[in-house]
Amino acid sequence: MRTVDVIQKKRDGQELTSEEISFLIEGYTAGTIPDYQMSAWAMAVFFQGMTARETAELTLAMARSGDQIDLSAIPGIKVDKHSTGGVGDTTTLVLAPLVAAAGVPVAKMSGRGLGHTGGTIDKLEAIPGFSVELTEDQFTKQVTGQGVAVIGQTGNLTPADKKLYGLRDVTATVNSIPLIASSIMSKKIAAGADAIVLDVKTGNGAFMKTLEDSIKLAQAMVDIGTEVGRECVAVITDMDQPLGVAVGNGLEVQLAVETLQGKGPKDLEEVCLTLGSYMLVLGRKAATVEEARTKLQELIANGSGLAKFKEFVAAQGGDSSVLDDPSRIVQVKEIIPVHAEQDGYVASITAEEIGVAAMMLGAGRETKESQIDLAVGLRLHKKSGDAVRKGDKLADMYVNRTEEEAVAPVRRKVIEAFRIVSEPVTPEPLIYAIVTKDGVQKQI
Repeated sequence: MRTVDVIQKKRDGQELTSEEISFLIEGYTAGTIPDYQMSAWAMAVFFQGMTARETAELTLAMARSGDQIDLSAIPGIKVDKHSTGGVGDTTTLVLAPLVAAAGVPVAKMSGRGLGHTGGTIDKLEAIPGFSVELTEDQFTKQVTGQGVAVIGQTGNLTPADKKLYGLRDVTATVNSIPLIASSIMSKKIAAGADAIVLDVKTGNGAFMKTLEDSIKLAQAMVDIGTEVGRECVAVITDMDQPLGVAVGNGLEVQLAVETLQGKGPKDLEEVCLTLGSYMLVLGRKAATVEEARTKLQELIANGSGLAKFKEFVAAQGGDSSVLDDPSRIVQVKEIIPVHAEQDGYVASITAEEIGVAAMMLGAGRETKESQIDLAVGLRLHKKSGDAVRKGDKLADMYVNRTEEEAVAPVRRKVIEAFRIVSEPVTPEPLIYAIVTKDGVQKQI
């Protein structure tokens, strides 16, 4: 088999065989297929696309390229949740313990963040003592015993995807739905999940800016799951403004605790209840989404979700006592308010700009080598649709660099992220659609 023939076949819009796809991925991972040929193939895919079968075969080939986690020793249906990323995306911190409290084992591998704020791993490390370094045996035993564990991704999980993504990033082929979908799903499948719930963000703070593209990506990922024998549900959620009111690592732990106490912001609670309900249905712990939602609400109300969070933190070496007073996690030199400069109504909050503002404070990484300050970030006091008077607090900046030259640009970015208009506005929907193997159910 010759690489050039496979490139030409895809260039001409033909469907590749399983053997041809495996040949490409194995050869590229091993270094026998050079970057320039793989770049040509990626560009051919960018223009010609891939069928659902091809995309599934690509996903499996990348999953096979490195370590694969075997969760079969853990009783029950293991349901994973993946978010395509956003600003203030605190859902895993709430969902992992809450869903585990409902009896669905949560065995999750998460990453660190590069960009706006830290990833789930960074957020959990804001809890003193919390360790994300467990052996596979420790990981399996903890999920069996406590029902939940979250660890960092292994160094050799889907190496083909890491290599291919780096190439796509410099060859203008990132925005290909088959390549995005297979990249995400290869990691989920290698991590051993039986079923997967996908939180696909849409809007200015999301990777997919339009609802149409978000639905296409969701359909592609659900199709992959169906092709490889995994049950999948995708929920399309809004990211035209930050989710919840906290952007920053320790601040988001604090917000997760509030949400598990039933005191969190309604948008974060609603997204968590929706995603969690589908996790319970796929995990066979509820017959319907409505029954699952009721069960999750009860677990919040009776404190079981928060108790499971404490148990989970303690099991991974963290100081669970800080969850009784999560303000201890967010110790900063100063909390600086950002005030509105006009009367009106919040029409929108540019999520991406709020994320960048948090990164400027030190809550995210500009490069892989950047050090995150786990305590700093932003807490919003106004959301879309809210009335505002000049001088009202739009947000608080939690800062450790208090000099004006560090604070002033962040303050200006936050103010400019809020679009304030003179007439009342109706906020955008929070959940746009549910995508399953049976099709797309629009929520609006």
